[in-house]
Amino acid sequence: MEATEVSDHIAEAGSHHGHADHAVNDTTFRKRVGLFISVLAVLLAITGTGSTNAMKATINANIERSDAWNFYQARNIRETATKLAEDQLELTLAGRPDLPDAARTAIGARIDAYRQAIQHYESDPTSGGKTELKAEAEAAEARRDLAQARGESFEIAEALLQIAIVLASTCILTASRQLLLVSVLFAAGGLFLSANGFLQFFDWPLG
Repeated sequence: MEATEVSDHIAEAGSHHGHADHAVNDTTFRKRVGLFISVLAVLLAITGTGSTNAMKATINANIERSDAWNFYQARNIRETATKLAEDQLELTLAGRPDLPDAARTAIGARIDAYRQAIQHYESDPTSGGKTELKAEAEAAEARRDLAQARGESFEIAEALLQIAIVLASTCILTASRQLLLVSVLFAAGGLFLSANGFLQFFDWPLG
């Protein structure tokens, strides 16, 4: 065999060996990408659960807020009506000096009862006066706003993770390392916002 033929055989063998190594590397790469996609799917499921819970918390807090303000308005209407009745009796006492003592005493007792009722409408730790109901409504508003912020963070996280999964799936077909890097960046953003949805590192949306 001539030297040139030997050289050609060596070059061809090296070429086949290089292609074999490349094929092995691509297979390993695709397996790792498949594992990466599985991890992303788990993260997406967890994020979706967080989003659902945040939505439920928003709805429940909004219902509690609405109920508290409705009770507050009812107390306010009753307090106003009682105050008007008290004022009317006080005008009666002032404008009727000829009333018998028994009548004046009865009217005075009724005025005192109205004043006590007004105090209970204003504040009553037992049954809930206006002060307590206002605090309850404002607390429910705070819970609703927090749940809304968490929900918005989860929604963006879900979108980023879904994009990351699509890009990673494309990597399996193309064996593109560059595309995988882009997928990892989207996944990192999704993971961070998902964690923010659970732990609230910062308010979202920003500002």
